Amino acid sequence: MIDRWAGIVARRARRVLVVGVLVTIAAAAYGIGVFDSLSQGGFDDPATESARELRLEQEAFGNQTVDVVAIYAAPAGSDLTAADGAFESAVREVVDALPDDAVSSVVTPYDLPSEAAAPLISEDGRSVQVLISLQGETQDDFLVSYDEISPTLEEVGADLSVQLAGSYAVYNDVNEITSEDLERAELISLPVVILLALLIFGSLVAASMPALVGLLAMIGSLAVLRLIAEVAEVSIFAVNVVSLIGIGLAIDYALFVISRFREELALLPDGPDAAGTAIRRTLATAGRTVLFSGLTVAAAMSSLLIFPQTFLRSMGYGGMAAVLIAMLAALTMLPALLVVLGRRVDGGRLPWRRGRAVSTTTGEERWGRLAHAVMRRPVLVMVATVLVLLAIASPFLGAKWGSVDYRVLPQDAPAHQAFDTLNSQFGPEQSTASLLLSGVSADDVATYRDAVLDVEGVEGVQSVATQGDVTLLRAAWLGNSQSEESQAIVESLREVRPGTGDVLVGGLTADTVDLIDSVAAHLPWMGLIVVAIMMVLLFLAFGSVVLPIKAIVMNLFSIGAAFGVITWIFSDGHLSGLLGFESQGFLDATNPILMLAILFGLSMDYEVFLLSRVREQWDRTGDNTIAVATGVQKTGRIITSAALLLGVVIGAFGTSGIVFMKMLGIGMLVALLIDATIVRALLVPATMKLLGRWNWWAPAPMARWWERYGFREGPEAGRPAVGAVDALGHEGGAADPSQSTAPASVG
Repeated sequence: MIDRWAGIVARRARRVLVVGVLVTIAAAAYGIGVFDSLSQGGFDDPATESARELRLEQEAFGNQTVDVVAIYAAPAGSDLTAADGAFESAVREVVDALPDDAVSSVVTPYDLPSEAAAPLISEDGRSVQVLISLQGETQDDFLVSYDEISPTLEEVGADLSVQLAGSYAVYNDVNEITSEDLERAELISLPVVILLALLIFGSLVAASMPALVGLLAMIGSLAVLRLIAEVAEVSIFAVNVVSLIGIGLAIDYALFVISRFREELALLPDGPDAAGTAIRRTLATAGRTVLFSGLTVAAAMSSLLIFPQTFLRSMGYGGMAAVLIAMLAALTMLPALLVVLGRRVDGGRLPWRRGRAVSTTTGEERWGRLAHAVMRRPVLVMVATVLVLLAIASPFLGAKWGSVDYRVLPQDAPAHQAFDTLNSQFGPEQSTASLLLSGVSADDVATYRDAVLDVEGVEGVQSVATQGDVTLLRAAWLGNSQSEESQAIVESLREVRPGTGDVLVGGLTADTVDLIDSVAAHLPWMGLIVVAIMMVLLFLAFGSVVLPIKAIVMNLFSIGAAFGVITWIFSDGHLSGLLGFESQGFLDATNPILMLAILFGLSMDYEVFLLSRVREQWDRTGDNTIAVATGVQKTGRIITSAALLLGVVIGAFGTSGIVFMKMLGIGMLVALLIDATIVRALLVPATMKLLGRWNWWAPAPMARWWERYGFREGPEAGRPAVGAVDALGHEGGAADPSQSTAPASVG
């Protein structure tokens, strides 16, 4: 299939370019409206107990959960206090102006008896809390309601200042800051990528192409996201993964294709069909590998679709769209442009590169020497490397889990400052759980309430509402809603059962407990999906059942090490001052899942590129040592360059002010560096040396099937490459460059 496509591109490059430009323009026009189609929530599992509690609560009483806390304070230096008529009048005026379609209930200290109102008035008597419950059925509905009321809440008289706290104030700030961080990350990464590509390629024209392919991937992915949003709920956070994966992998794929094309072209004499011949050979080698890499990464991202949380499913949609569009751009628009440019791809060469031939082997020898050094002592290298990676991963064994709270925001974010005000002026931080009783008699409600008060840590139980045989209670305790202690209290509350009827426990902490349980329940299925798809794709690519297993194990080492690093930094709080964040004392339960899918795909990316060249050399020589050393040698320089460029894109996300985005960027950068250095240069050669011919083993029927139908890289795999030099310096074949199918290059 790819051979036929290569012929089409070679013959009709300009037509392919014209069609590609028209499709890109249409995609840009359609995709620009994607932001109006995306939701802002999506962190809950509709099947969990906390989600069911909220639905039944809304049906019986409307939403009674405190979603927003407005803090009104007297101006500094004034004698105004919360007890003054002007203060009360200003607060009531704001409350009366709130739209009924956005607010379910509002509680001010002026509506309560003095004893009940005391917790809503600050210790100095100069500030008050207004507790607001929003209208809606989903998290996205609540965020829309929040957007509607927040301007009204901020328009207060008597020179009062206002701060907005609560979960939806946090979500709102997270969305706004993430959008700003995304723009900054792109502004930082793209110029640096172009500069590094210029140093790698040595010419302006070649250096501009990876960024161009990244831009195409971004445009196409946004259009696909909008199309998906027409039939499914898609979170706005999917745009982040589109930028991260789409731009990053597009740059990687472009780098591999451009490098192979330049090297193929350098081996051919000048002629009208030189560029066409070079692109055919490029797509038959590097192009085939890009195809399998793209399918592999997309398969890893598809595993996120098994989760019920819209947030995680959206990341799956965005990741699949990003990698597939990046792959298509690298296999369509880029090859067509290369054919049109021909040798002008090296136009605008740097002064110190002018007059020098394009090198196909610069820096490769040291990678070959390193591979041979590793394979002389494979057991020692493997054991030492595994021990080091396990040591780096060890902090993950003590990881604690939670969800989003105000501490994911930078300390200067409005919602973070509002929570700081609550904790400093209104007493210690307090958490609550909603207890919805149905079919419970009045006597049993009283008995149940007493039993809840006996739960260790619970400070009080308040009756919120009653309608028929449905009663809503609210239990309160001291502490942050995401702490292990709070989670333990919720689990204890769920063990308390009324004498008759049923009870559902909801609230922020209950949401977190259910999120962790939901993720844990779906994680094994995610693993099975990823492993099964990887086994199939890698078998099709390499004809072995051993290599896919080895590749999966190698990836687990690099991913485990990355998890250990993020636990040490973000959960344990090390380097928080240097990196500019406040440790929550736990990891967000969804982040490792997202990282697992992305990192598994990206780790397989370089594994596929390396093993493709190893398989190519194995087909030619039948010598495992030569094949491994040559594969490492031929891919060393270009994979390092690709990892550097991808690292810039990923690292830019580490500058985010949002803790979970910073964790994603830093964790992925660590995994990328470990995978592109320690795993690729040390662990892979050592294990492949120990396995020997078993690297290429498959059951006889599968082996026969692959020999007939399998995907080999290069149209003449199995024949010694003309003019190629293996890792031991042995040259094979005649020196007719017009017949060479696998020069010393990287695919």
